[in-house]
Amino acid sequence: MMWNLILRRVAMSILLLLLVSAVTFALQAFIPGDAARAMLGPEATDEQYQALRAEMNLDQPVVQRYLSYLAGAVQGDFGTSLYTGREVLALILQRLPVSLSLMLGSLVIAVAAGVLFGVWSAARGGAVSKFVDALSLVGFSLPNFWLALVLAATFAVAIPIFPATGYSPLSDGVGYWAYFLVLPWFALSIHGISVIAKVTRDAMMSVLNMDYIRTLRAAGIGRGSVIWKHGLRNAGIGISTQVGLMAASAMAGTVFVESVFAMPGLGLMAVDSIHTHDAMVTQGVVLTFAIVVVLINLIVDLLYSVINPRVRVS
Repeated sequence: MMWNLILRRVAMSILLLLLVSAVTFALQAFIPGDAARAMLGPEATDEQYQALRAEMNLDQPVVQRYLSYLAGAVQGDFGTSLYTGREVLALILQRLPVSLSLMLGSLVIAVAAGVLFGVWSAARGGAVSKFVDALSLVGFSLPNFWLALVLAATFAVAIPIFPATGYSPLSDGVGYWAYFLVLPWFALSIHGISVIAKVTRDAMMSVLNMDYIRTLRAAGIGRGSVIWKHGLRNAGIGISTQVGLMAASAMAGTVFVESVFAMPGLGLMAVDSIHTHDAMVTQGVVLTFAIVVVLINLIVDLLYSVINPRVRVS
């Protein structure tokens, strides 16, 4: 049954990736201008412009260009950058660790802090519950790009505790790597913390009022075991679903956060490629984002099936 679930999810994921690549390619065709015009500038003659377009194969029909791209993409060839001439896959692999560090780190922080706040709120109630409600409201209201600007201005400029820009690879040491990511992580995770805290609190309050929980308490099972072992396991179904939904928003948020902190990741590369009309790079970045989100959701689906075995037969 587990393998049937995996095969269904993989088939749906492949269809989703095809749809994402087709829509992205089509949208870029309608954007005014192209890479040839961006490279030559406004002073180039029409003959020079048309010659460069032909050299880049931009004069071919959109459908033909997309099918050519798709034929290469399924073999791991994302084409070459129209602007730099470098292989898109090499550019993506060079910058992917930066975006993954930002996105996965913020997800881990959001899940850990959100679950702790949610369980604490459900177990204590009263003022703690109101605090979680206030935290959720603040988290929902603050855009991550605005929060990133405020954090950079406060803790990197006014009070220079953390660096305002840049990234240190993990090979330079875990501490130095995390030092550059503290502000970006917080800017990207605050919304997730708010969402997961509220979802966890609501789910835990519902679970803790169930009859089997009362039975466990009456049987003398410890409070900590009831909350963390029995209660959180059942509440984890809703939490894991929310994590899957957050993956897409976290990946989109990296575009803004990387731009604010000048991090050399895929988000910043996507922004640059849009400005230069480098369609191949934009297409490769969007497809990479989609693959990462699909993989995270596949993992969440498998986790969901472990928490709730009934979904294996659905």
